[in-house]
Amino acid sequence: MHSLLVRQIRKFLNIDPDTKEFLDMEKFLSAIDKSYHNFEDQFSMLQRAMSISSQELFEANQKLQQEAERQKKVITRLTDATKTLQLLTFKKQKGDHQGEELTGIELATLIEEQANQISEVEKQRELLLKDLEKSNKELNDYAHVVSHDLKSPLRSINTLITWIKEDNQGKLETTTENNLNLIDQNIEKMDNLISGILEYSVIDDKARNLESDINLIDLIKGIINLIPISDHITISIPNTLPIIHADPSRIKQIFQNLINNAIHAIDKEKGEIEVLFEELPDFWKFGIQDNGKGILKKYHNKIFEIFQTLDDKKVSTGIGLSIVKKIVEFYNGEIWIESEKEIGTTFYFTLKK
Repeated sequence: MHSLLVRQIRKFLNIDPDTKEFLDMEKFLSAIDKSYHNFEDQFSMLQRAMSISSQELFEANQKLQQEAERQKKVITRLTDATKTLQLLTFKKQKGDHQGEELTGIELATLIEEQANQISEVEKQRELLLKDLEKSNKELNDYAHVVSHDLKSPLRSINTLITWIKEDNQGKLETTTENNLNLIDQNIEKMDNLISGILEYSVIDDKARNLESDINLIDLIKGIINLIPISDHITISIPNTLPIIHADPSRIKQIFQNLINNAIHAIDKEKGEIEVLFEELPDFWKFGIQDNGKGILKKYHNKIFEIFQTLDDKKVSTGIGLSIVKKIVEFYNGEIWIESEKEIGTTFYFTLKK
């Protein structure tokens, strides 16, 4: 039997594995044990796949940027050659001969060579884009399949725990009942983690784009009405916010994750959260400011990495901010934080107009 499960039985259910009571529950526990093993194996595979795929996509993006730079240089050279053709004053330098005019045939040959280079770069770019799209699709498909496979044993465990509670209602000790509730909380956390991984993997899927005009005031008010907010916390938004054109689900996820993050950071009797906005020439700049516990500077980059969290609460998955960062970058923006310990934090991000 899985060692973690044995420890949980001893700690949470107060049942000695050597007793008859334990043996009577053996069938039930074996089902949970099997789910633990299957879940660990599949979750490890998912984490490894996410790591490998992310690295592959990063390398492919780097190659694409390099090819784009090469293409820009080729286009610049072609433009210069065209201008020279128009002026008919192109000069060549060869050996000790300088100042000789380049003939029309030589200039045409040069332009043809440049055109061939552009064509070759374009072919390489198309191949690279196809490989990148294929990798994205495979990652998305894999994430959907693994997400389903991982959630199945969680549902089974949750159902079994529910049956135990129902069959033993009023009979369980307070400690045992609390421990069963703790198991439920961890199941919920793992379910959220799997859902977060799936959301993270499909952000770059352009096929799911459903872009439209978004009234940000209505969107943020809807988020505030949806999420639970304690009475001691107030959230203020500007009187004027822009109408932006984007995928509503992605933009909603940015604001919802950051506002949720701000709520969890509040550790004062009077919590204050403010949505900030500034219009720049080429970007919309937003901020989510709180007067919470703050974040040390050494963690300012780490918190955007997937599976990284500074929150010791059981519900934290370490994916929320990495999802926000990926969506912001999807829209050619940037995200950063300004924070002071015990004073508060502001998450700034930009979205290209």
